[in-house]
Amino acid sequence: MEFVRTTPPRPVEVTEVFPELAPLARPAIRLHPRPGSPTVGDSSVGGPLLWPAGEPWPLCQDSHLHIDSGFRQSPEEVRLERRLRDRRHPDSGGAPPTPEEVALRERAASRLAARHALAPPPAECPVPLLPVAQLYVRDVPLLRPPGGADVLQVLWCPYDHDPDPKPATALFWRSAAEVVDVLDTPPEPYEVNWSGYLPEPCLLAPEAITEYPDSLDLAPEMRELVADRGRWQAAGVEWDGSCADYPVEFYDALLAHAPGWKAGGWPPWGRTDASPWDCAVCETTMVPLLTIASFEWDGDEGRGWAPYEDRAAAYGDYYAARRPDQPTAVEVGSTDNMQIYVCPASPAHPHIDLIQ
Repeated sequence: MEFVRTTPPRPVEVTEVFPELAPLARPAIRLHPRPGSPTVGDSSVGGPLLWPAGEPWPLCQDSHLHIDSGFRQSPEEVRLERRLRDRRHPDSGGAPPTPEEVALRERAASRLAARHALAPPPAECPVPLLPVAQLYVRDVPLLRPPGGADVLQVLWCPYDHDPDPKPATALFWRSAAEVVDVLDTPPEPYEVNWSGYLPEPCLLAPEAITEYPDSLDLAPEMRELVADRGRWQAAGVEWDGSCADYPVEFYDALLAHAPGWKAGGWPPWGRTDASPWDCAVCETTMVPLLTIASFEWDGDEGRGWAPYEDRAAAYGDYYAARRPDQPTAVEVGSTDNMQIYVCPASPAHPHIDLIQ
C-alpha cells in the first residue's frame, strides 16, 4: 500500500468501563478509500477488476423501465460533471473545460434530447454491472474466501431494486493466479440511475481495528448498564455535559463501531431494527462481510473517527468537488450505508444486502 491511515484511540477504553463487552468484540478492517489510480493488481474501490478475458461480464437481466430517478446519466457524463466541478472550485484556479470536455458535454445534451426516442429503451436491455470494490485477501485477511480464492470482487447494477431503493449487488471470488489474460475494456451501462452509484477510483489503506455492538445489538440488561451514568462515573470517565446526558449515544457514536467503508465488524443499525439474518439455504446466522458507506465520517461526532492523517481535512474548510469525507463519491439510500451479509457456513450460499 502506498499510504496509511491511523484511527485515533477511542476517548474511553470501553472494556475497562464494561468488561462484560469484551466477549462481544469483533475484528474489523477499515478500508480507508482515498482517490488514486488503482490497477487490477490492487485492492480498490471503483477500480479495474482482475477479470478474465474469457469470462462473460455479469449483466443484470431485470427490467428497469419502471425506475426513473429523474437523474439518469451515462457514466461518461457523470465523470465529466465531476471533472468540471473540480475545475470550478478555488483550488483548481478555475481552469476552463478542455475542447474534449466541451465536445462531450455537447454530445451529452444531444443524447438527453434523444433519449426518449430510443427503441428499445436502454433500461430494458441487459445492464452491465459496475465494479464497486476489489479486495485481495493479502490486504483484508479477515475475509473468508472459498478454497483457493484470494480475491473478492463486488459489483452492482446502477439502477434501484426492491425492496429498498438500492443497487442489486453481485459477489465473485476468484484466484488471482488463475487469471492469465485480463479483460481490458469491460462493458459499461448505458446510464446510471443516480450519480452516487458510480464509484470514483480509490486506493485503500486497510487498518485492523476492534469493534463492539451497537446499543441496539446489546441484550436489554447490557443496554441498561451502558445507559447508567453512575457506571461511567465510577470508572472515572470525564465528559462534557452533553455526553453525560446521553451515555448511550456517546457509546454508539464514538466507542462501538467505526463509520466508513470496512470489512467485518459490527453493523451500524438505524434504517432497520437490529435482528439476526439467517441464511436462506441453511438457516445459519449470517455475518457482515462489507460496509459500503456514503461517508467516511459524518458530523462533529463522526469526525472523532477521522484518521490522524486526515484530521486537517476533516476539521478544516473545504471547497473541492469531492469532499474529504466522501472520497468514493458513492451515496446509497439517504446518505446511508449498504451492508452485505454472507453465510459463514458456505460462500456459495446467497448473500443479502441491506440499507442501514
